[in-house]
Amino acid sequence: MKNNIKYLAILALGLVACEPEFDNPIDEAGVYSSGEADFSNYVALGNSLTAGFADSALYITGQENSYPNILSQQFALVGGGEFTQPLMADNTGGALLGGTQILSNRFVLAFDAEGNPGPAIYAGASPTTEISNNLGSFFNNMGVPGAKSFHLGAPNYGDVAGVAVGTANPYFARFASSAGTSVIADAAAQNPTFFSLWIGNNDILSYATSGGVGVDRTGNPNLADYGSNDITDPGLFNSTYQALIGALTANGAKGVVLNLPNVSTLPFFTTVPFAPLSPLDPNFGPQIPTLNATYAGLNAAFAFAGVPERAISFSASAASPVVIKDESLEDVSADLAIALAGTFGPLAPIVAAQYGQARQATANDLLVLTSSGVIGQVNEARLAELISFGLTPEQAGQFSVNGVSYPMEDQYVLTPAEQSSVENARQAFNTSIATIASENGLAFYNVANDLAQAANGGILFDGGVITSDFVTGGGFSLDGIHPTPRAHALVTNGILNAIEIAYGATLPSVNPGDYGTVTLSNEVGAN
Repeated sequence: MKNNIKYLAILALGLVACEPEFDNPIDEAGVYSSGEADFSNYVALGNSLTAGFADSALYITGQENSYPNILSQQFALVGGGEFTQPLMADNTGGALLGGTQILSNRFVLAFDAEGNPGPAIYAGASPTTEISNNLGSFFNNMGVPGAKSFHLGAPNYGDVAGVAVGTANPYFARFASSAGTSVIADAAAQNPTFFSLWIGNNDILSYATSGGVGVDRTGNPNLADYGSNDITDPGLFNSTYQALIGALTANGAKGVVLNLPNVSTLPFFTTVPFAPLSPLDPNFGPQIPTLNATYAGLNAAFAFAGVPERAISFSASAASPVVIKDESLEDVSADLAIALAGTFGPLAPIVAAQYGQARQATANDLLVLTSSGVIGQVNEARLAELISFGLTPEQAGQFSVNGVSYPMEDQYVLTPAEQSSVENARQAFNTSIATIASENGLAFYNVANDLAQAANGGILFDGGVITSDFVTGGGFSLDGIHPTPRAHALVTNGILNAIEIAYGATLPSVNPGDYGTVTLSNEVGAN
């Protein structure tokens, strides 16, 4: 993603000092107690958030700063036992299968030739983690990056033979106790005395991060119909979550569960503005008069089709919204083709099809972080396609600039209709989580509230503030989704507070200021 954030203003990397909010840790023995909980065998279950995934990869430092590992250090003060993790082999973040790299290296924060900071793939070392080298034992941290709720109970999810064909998870393959086991089976087999469960994010997040490329499966619990980017049916989520809690509490274990944040609080969805096209951009500004003259014809066609509100124009004095494709709009290609026939002749149907569901973005649209690397760039696939349709290379190029003359494709924009699908499912999932926690006497941490606060003013800690601002806020790693070590410390404190309330324990909080944020490096390049 190097050089991809050119529309972002990353102005400073420092944090603002402020008044303390969290208590300072007290080290004296005997001050703390476990209350009704028994932390002697703590097992953490979840997805990438639990595993310590950050900067779009799993690597040792991220794992060591995962909230379960930080929690275990606090639990150790009141009888907590050893906490083991399936550590990767290095801090590079990539991984190999049979010697071939199948997972990309991590992001680092690098500066380009103009001195602009941005995420870039680390190239300072080659990955050394071989997926097929099974670590061969149970681990307390059972977080599996990429896992959805129903994956935790799926047999063969850790079968290394299924990794290459997409039927198994490469991370779980490293430490599954057998090819046919499931994540929950291996977790329950450890007889935990205490557990944490944070699962369900990927049941909506894969749909959201893909810009809504997927299907909302609400009302359909049949997994045979599901694709990787689909939203899980809330009924299926509820029954799956019930089963997971049933397995984890079968031996009387106590635990803590976490709900799911609103995706609109994550910098992956909030960093790229809907109107990034500046008239001051020398690659865009001089073209505005020509673009507006060209779009005038299309706007007349929109009016002919009965959708004048879709008219497109660019401002010469302020930043303009990108042009997007909105699948929720009526497709008016046929009417546009009629109206454009006089101008484009036999090419009219091709031009009409390009804009049949087009409009300019509004503040209600969320452009995903990956869109920053393609806005204003020629879409090579569309260019080749238009040339194959008979357009000259010059004509094809004029209709192939992402977000300017070629509507941003589905995977780059989460439209309001798609956001509603995500949010409706999230609220249903969170209702299930809170209800099942209450029914089973479990501690419940409303992490969604804290992340909303981070996105709306920030959260104070002893010596600073954590916000959701990309890179500068200190809360999110360079993929815009996963927490930094500092945010893991914040989550740890939220969990500790929930445990104290539920079980009468007395536990020391941690100081988020003792934990880092993003990593600077200029050892970057293509990977």
